[in-house]
Amino acid sequence: MCGIIGYVGKKEASKILLDALELLEYRGYDSAGIALSAEDKSSCKLIKCAGRVSDLRKRCKEADVTGDCGIGHTRWATHGGVCDENAHPHRFGKVTIIHNGIIENYGELIEKYGLEQKLYSQTDSEVVAAVLSHFYEGDPYAAIRKTVLKLKGTFALAILFDDIPGKIFAVRNVSPIVAASTRDGAILSSDVAAIVPFTSQYFVVPEFHVICLSKEGIEMFDLSGDKANIDWLTVDWDVSRSDKGGYPFYMEKEIMEQPQVVGDTILPRIKDGKPDFTAEGIKDSTLSDCKRICVIACGTAMHAGLVGKSLIQAMIGIHVDVVMASEFMYNDPVVDKDTLVIAISQSGETIDTLEALKFARKCGSPSISIVNVKGASIARESEHVIYTCAGPEIAVASTKAYTTQLAVLYLLTARMAMARGLWNDEKLNAYMKELMRVPDVMREVIARKDEIHHIADTMLNAKDVFMIGRGLDYSILLEGSLKLKEVSYIHSEAYASGELKHGTIALITEETPVIAVVTQDKLKSKELSNINEVQSRGAKVILLIKGEEIPEQEKIWNSIFRLPVMADEFMVMPASVVLQLIAYYVSADKGLDVDKPRNLAKVVTVE
Repeated sequence: MCGIIGYVGKKEASKILLDALELLEYRGYDSAGIALSAEDKSSCKLIKCAGRVSDLRKRCKEADVTGDCGIGHTRWATHGGVCDENAHPHRFGKVTIIHNGIIENYGELIEKYGLEQKLYSQTDSEVVAAVLSHFYEGDPYAAIRKTVLKLKGTFALAILFDDIPGKIFAVRNVSPIVAASTRDGAILSSDVAAIVPFTSQYFVVPEFHVICLSKEGIEMFDLSGDKANIDWLTVDWDVSRSDKGGYPFYMEKEIMEQPQVVGDTILPRIKDGKPDFTAEGIKDSTLSDCKRICVIACGTAMHAGLVGKSLIQAMIGIHVDVVMASEFMYNDPVVDKDTLVIAISQSGETIDTLEALKFARKCGSPSISIVNVKGASIARESEHVIYTCAGPEIAVASTKAYTTQLAVLYLLTARMAMARGLWNDEKLNAYMKELMRVPDVMREVIARKDEIHHIADTMLNAKDVFMIGRGLDYSILLEGSLKLKEVSYIHSEAYASGELKHGTIALITEETPVIAVVTQDKLKSKELSNINEVQSRGAKVILLIKGEEIPEQEKIWNSIFRLPVMADEFMVMPASVVLQLIAYYVSADKGLDVDKPRNLAKVVTVE
């Protein structure tokens, strides 16, 4: 959600802050602002507004602001509506802050420190600024320490003090902050994407540690005031991946990158034709000793978990639960030392997933996280972490992060089968050869994007779209339906096709588009029967089917896309690319902002 940025150095800060805020737009926001430290120790210069970063940029140009030290913010409204007053930064006394997170006890703080008539906004964030101002008597560390101990909730704070020009202070709890030294100063952000244009070296600020950025670099202290060591990390993806590369939208670029990034995720973890997690330190006993598996995730990551559930239950024969992370702790979860918990998150900062993982670990569960960002909170909290190699995913609607998560789950399934002695060499070799084919099969689908674009054109005026399938097909349609809803604003629902006769077929009307996926040989006849039911009621059926099936019935369907042939369990991969491209082309052809769907945030860091 909220994006934060801070820069101090020899360059013009406002340009760096504004450019970085544009890079952070994908996180989702409704207002933006910057504050520049004043060299003469007068109050900081604030410029903020409801609206886009482009609106803020215009205001900054009109105000002709300059400076070499500042902080910037994109806000997702939580406390208080969308207006200029509620936009960040917030100033109180000599203190100016930006904040990502939720302060749960802000009401108590207002009452305790007599702030009722002193606040200009309706935000919990301004309350933090006021409490900081209350404690500030010239020692920033003492004020920050006292304030942090009063806060309940999550927070990432970047702070300027009027009488300490040229320095930025920051502290966090749960909500992320990463920081780096540059050639001429230092920078911090809520996201690595805003830092990589300056350096490939960065670190994740540990919780309840205070950092100080200046032109000389970065210092870090714990809350006791003792200097702390910095654990540096290296960005391991090509910086050029963070721009559009000539595509009109990031989403299209990221769909096209999937063959490469899926290969990058799979191939380094295959040794002598077998899946290998030695580099991750995952012992076979972790995979063989568990009696059940619990996958915790949200949204697209949860849909990847549902595919993993189908694979593992079918091939390993153990029970797998997939639980919405936001509901996990509120449904009396049963997890223990015999439950392997797999947490899945692109950003590694999804607050619901993080809190669920912490709970599971307290219950004694071994854990593996599947994450795309090095050093992310979920990765640090997990016993083991498997990093996907998707690189930066800027579009809000996830595509390549999803398929790289699937790739890891395919590898885990195979390694689990090995660890349990379930497969002979012949079966393992056949499975791994098919898995290594996935990047090439994805390329085959992408090469036919014009054909998929034509299918998407038939759906532009639809008010409702339904998607039906069984087994693994149903699992991927849940994600396909989400993609279409996210970026096109067309109401879309995925149904297990066997459930149609239990009520949902009442929703099918003349000309309603229905996307049907048929890739599982053992379910083919039943799926085709279900499809005939909706087609006979006048639905416009778009059929995605494996290979050259049912050529004699071709005239029945409005559109057919014949998917490249893979073993049934791998058909998820090519079918997912088709569904992503359909959603993308519908959105783009409707003239929508594909990369920034309304009301959505890329990274959800508040519960």
